[in-house]
Amino acid sequence: MILKTVVVNFVNMKITFVAIFSALALSTCGSGRSSASNTEAAFVSAVSMPEEEGALPVEAEPQAMIEWDKTVHDFGDVSVSDGPLTCSFTLKNVGSEAISIFEVVSSCGCTGVEFPKSRIEPGKSATISATYKNEDGPTAFDKTLTVYISGIRRPVVLRLRGVVHDKKLSMKELYSPGMIGELGLKTRRFKTGNLKQGLSVTETANVANLGKKPLAVSFRDVSPNLSVSVSPNPIPAGKTAQIVFTVSSAPSVYGLNVYTATPVLNGEAASDVLEVAAWTQENFALWSRDAIERGAIPAFDTSTLTLGSVKPGAKLMAEFPLANRGASSFHVHKADSDSEALKAVSLPDIKAGGKGKLQFELDTKSLPAGDNVIMISLTTNSPQRPLVNLFVTVEITD
Repeated sequence: MILKTVVVNFVNMKITFVAIFSALALSTCGSGRSSASNTEAAFVSAVSMPEEEGALPVEAEPQAMIEWDKTVHDFGDVSVSDGPLTCSFTLKNVGSEAISIFEVVSSCGCTGVEFPKSRIEPGKSATISATYKNEDGPTAFDKTLTVYISGIRRPVVLRLRGVVHDKKLSMKELYSPGMIGELGLKTRRFKTGNLKQGLSVTETANVANLGKKPLAVSFRDVSPNLSVSVSPNPIPAGKTAQIVFTVSSAPSVYGLNVYTATPVLNGEAASDVLEVAAWTQENFALWSRDAIERGAIPAFDTSTLTLGSVKPGAKLMAEFPLANRGASSFHVHKADSDSEALKAVSLPDIKAGGKGKLQFELDTKSLPAGDNVIMISLTTNSPQRPLVNLFVTVEITD
């Protein structure tokens, strides 16, 4: 599928969305709600909250235009004996001016990269080749290549990912953990990257037909703003296919949301559902320069609130005072907590130059004994602080 990138000076955001299933924990190396689902609370506990973001640059001018054949290469399941793994990414200059690849920076010394140094004229293409050394033993990996291109202020990030096993595994061994009927899945819970208002985000995964006849896959009871497809479909017996999830933004939906779809296998609806988590943020690239410069600037008295020691079952209020130093009203689109024990009570708008406080209620009955740290992630309308992380600590005593 051709992914067209019309590059403008988008927000320099970052979000850390850790994989939901521990079996795919990412390897390291030395160098280099939606209302459609009521499972959000469980997902919040399993997903790392996003890192807080820095200030937003205010330039917003059209730039070069490029097309990529893909921005993610999934090697799937491989073994240690496969040795180095090589893939390529092709970009096409669909703009009116020649461009050049200045540099491609790998996130890890375990990934080598080659790219053309010559200019890419309008209508021409170029290929970036990458090789993952595959020397870290059995592990999951997800490496990035940061591509700096002339005429584009924000670099393009490409990803290489896969799972390395110590030996070849059978299809059933690989795809039985999340199996639904004869549809083999490694997990029933998926995640996408961050989603900005006005856009959509797509993620893919491999699935398998573990049966002995072709498997036609469709979906029903699909959450609004979610689309799901499988290719090839039907899936031949004993073969793999790719499942594609696309989540589109909705004006009233922010923060962490969980979307669901029920598989229908050869005409029979399954009793289980697939879940897809996406984090939706404001898209400041759609704002004018003046709106960005006059944006809200929240200044909290503290980002960590300590509630002391309490007995199990105590209900406490957590309040975070703040001032708005910007020229526009400050608004919290949504507050997501990584614990079901903490709920938002009051998230008032704070007018320009005004003060206020955000209030949360903590019900400690479900918290374990000892020290507890609960993280709250605020999705806001502030160009300088689109994501704000707050922390509540409490000790539960016997």
